[in-house]
Amino acid sequence: MTTFHRILGAVAATGAAALVLSGCVAKSDVGATAAFDVSSTDSDCAVSESTAQSGTLTFAVKNDTDQVSEFYLLAEDGLRIVGEVENIAPAASRTLTVVAQPGDYFTLCKPGMIGEGVGKTAFTVTGDRVAVDGPDADQKQKAVDLYAAFVKDQVGQLVPAVEDFVAAYESGDDETARELFPQVRAYYERIEPVAEALGDLDPRIDYREVDAVAEGLDWTGFHRIEKDLWVPAQDALNADGETPAWQDWVPSTPEERADFGDLLLADVQELYDYVHSDDFTTALDDQGIGGISNGAIALLDEVATGKISGEEDWWSGTDLYDFAANVEGSKMAFSLVQDFATAQGDDGKALVDEIESGYAALEESLAAHGSLADGFVGYSELTEENKREFTDLINALAEPLSQLTGTVLD
Repeated sequence: MTTFHRILGAVAATGAAALVLSGCVAKSDVGATAAFDVSSTDSDCAVSESTAQSGTLTFAVKNDTDQVSEFYLLAEDGLRIVGEVENIAPAASRTLTVVAQPGDYFTLCKPGMIGEGVGKTAFTVTGDRVAVDGPDADQKQKAVDLYAAFVKDQVGQLVPAVEDFVAAYESGDDETARELFPQVRAYYERIEPVAEALGDLDPRIDYREVDAVAEGLDWTGFHRIEKDLWVPAQDALNADGETPAWQDWVPSTPEERADFGDLLLADVQELYDYVHSDDFTTALDDQGIGGISNGAIALLDEVATGKISGEEDWWSGTDLYDFAANVEGSKMAFSLVQDFATAQGDDGKALVDEIESGYAALEESLAAHGSLADGFVGYSELTEENKREFTDLINALAEPLSQLTGTVLD
């Protein structure tokens, strides 16, 4: 039996059409049909109604600003993108059509196509689940498209966040810069596998000192700035565990701060330009759905190799923020492919259940130490028992997650 027919069989038997793949519209009518008007302004995202019956939903988006805008339908967690329409020119209109399952969503506009957006509003879909028909290839391409939209959204929020962070750093407002540091990095950590595929861009943005020295590179980026913001204590060692951190250390001058800040701004802008380029689209298309699945695995590997040891944010001790963002990014990628695994039958369903349970346990353990919204405790406050618990939970999740790519490509 082909993958296409297995998926159709699973949908017919369980009604489990993918939430995050709902942007792929069936060739035949799917459930109820409803139309909504959306006005994107500089300060609001006004949708004509806030509720709908499950089925095909059409959003006619009018851009009432003087800059290019975007419209998003987000899942309940506010991260997953169920559908989006971008590049809406001033005074122009574009239409987004999705097949929406029952559940809670958010609508959001993003004038200028950067930042957090405006007018984020709850949107509720009621009724029965509807079966989404469509070729397997189309469904998988939709997953790739939605992952691309997620990456663009995160980088779009990273750009202004880095601008605020660098402005505080360059002006000597270290207290503000220290507060912003872990929050800004979360946008980057959610999509880090994308940046890691860009040659020397990730080293320029995110290398630790020990890595830069080992490879003979100029040390720049987040962690170079981090060391200025958290001056090494007299008893601290570098990440190599041998060299005194304060040895030969001289805080950056205002001119040097300006150079490091401007370099980070330029590198993040390069990342933004890339993820909005045809090259990025082509690269994701070439990797296909397996690339998304592997991205979920890679982000969990980031946690296992850096965050658990406390070596990532060596000076600030803000590793748990990176940890949480990596987990969020990994779970996001998993959510885009999980229904393809489920469609493989009982073994696929069992694998998905095991992975979902693994994420839930890891998130629960993290929540005991804080959150991205309210802040985490410093890494030094974790006990050895806490670290072992994290390690065990990551290992328990990594094993079934490592089987995901092979399952979705079966």
